[in-house]
Amino acid sequence: MTSLSNASELLDAIQPADGGQNVLDPATGELVGRAPVHTVEDLNEAVDRAKAAQRGWEGLGHAKRSELMHQAADAIEANAEALAELLSREQGKPLDGPNARFEVGACAVWLRAAADTPLEPETLFDDESGTATLTYRALGVVGAIGPWNWPMMITVWQIAGSLRMGNTVVVKPSEYTPLSVLGLVHVINTVLPEDVLHVVAGDREVGAAMSTHPGFAKIMFTGSTATGKKIIESSAGNLPRLTMELGGNDAGIVLDDVDPQAIAGDLFWGAFINTGQTCAAMKRLYVPDAIYDDVVEALADVAANTPMGVGVDEGNVLGPLQNKAQFDVVDRLVKSAAESGARIVLGGNPDYDAPGYFYPTTLVADIDKDNPLVVEEQFGPALPIIRYTDLEEAIEEANKLEVGLGSSVWSADRERALDVASRLEAGTTWINSHGGVDPRVPFGGVKGSGYGLEFGVDGLKAVARPHVING
Repeated sequence: MTSLSNASELLDAIQPADGGQNVLDPATGELVGRAPVHTVEDLNEAVDRAKAAQRGWEGLGHAKRSELMHQAADAIEANAEALAELLSREQGKPLDGPNARFEVGACAVWLRAAADTPLEPETLFDDESGTATLTYRALGVVGAIGPWNWPMMITVWQIAGSLRMGNTVVVKPSEYTPLSVLGLVHVINTVLPEDVLHVVAGDREVGAAMSTHPGFAKIMFTGSTATGKKIIESSAGNLPRLTMELGGNDAGIVLDDVDPQAIAGDLFWGAFINTGQTCAAMKRLYVPDAIYDDVVEALADVAANTPMGVGVDEGNVLGPLQNKAQFDVVDRLVKSAAESGARIVLGGNPDYDAPGYFYPTTLVADIDKDNPLVVEEQFGPALPIIRYTDLEEAIEEANKLEVGLGSSVWSADRERALDVASRLEAGTTWINSHGGVDPRVPFGGVKGSGYGLEFGVDGLKAVARPHVING
């Protein structure tokens, strides 16, 4: 099995011979490499080739496809350091901590899990009247449109179940992080048969063309709610199946029976994993008045001692925001909070002249429940901490926004936590943690956070068509 020693060797394999789009390191502004700029014509060709290869791929059967997916996971692991280095330089996330090396490792884990998840034919009835059996078959070609925050891992989330069920896939990465996905697909394609998996690294015109393309039987999208709505509208003419994992503004509710010091570390990483650039990160925290100051102080201690810096420098676990647009969103919301009278406990003072899009880890206390930093998704390292005196009111506030990806409850009493969790409007509610996903457990949102499930048996069914044989 070929093993690339570093990101430079991987770049040599994926960069165009000439031209292309310059991709810059968000931590330093230095050139990472050049990405091809594919066109709608390139997309059409990729779809045609994927469609021609699909029946042969499905015809291999589950066992053979699963075997090849395990081999693809082996290839990722053999090239893990080169992939992680490229990811760190392009996306900005550090190598260490729950970041680049973690993300590359998760790609292998998800491929193996999808390969090994059983999905047996289901006998609906078998009696004197006859037999009815439910099976699941491939859809055809799946279009996967990915984000820039976890570009490799979320691409694998989209393709793993699709490949397992016999679909071929055309991936469109974010314009901000094309190299990471090109590198990942290059490694996977050293194992897969030709034309089973394509990547089209184009601009928004290519993304728009995907949503109207008649060759896709399904489209999977991870990104903003606004873009998701456009995809839903524009795809209606072809009726592809859709999985939409859209924006979130996850609430965490702390109950009054916790030890603030004991939960501070998990609270911090629930909010600040990937420097806050995670759809299912905790983006607003509700804390009872009785322990409010203690929770804020404990969080500040953790935040102050968590190193932020250039991703390829060992030891850092927080990095820059990936792009200037996202930096500006976070900066605007924190400034607005400060101007409204909220207390900036930590951070909130970026060095605008320094290289890279670094925004300091920021905690905002004594903030109004309707402040823009609370009701808008910041998608960065700034956490508003809202004081409450009435738990019923905190639950109402947690539920009032038109998003519902994740939520969490923090309590020393499991029964109390379960009671509150059952009343929260979200696709997933975690207890005493936030944001952890598992390839065996279905994941998806409600309300403006989208619809459709990924992972586990339900994730496999979502990228297949049910077929009932009755008689």
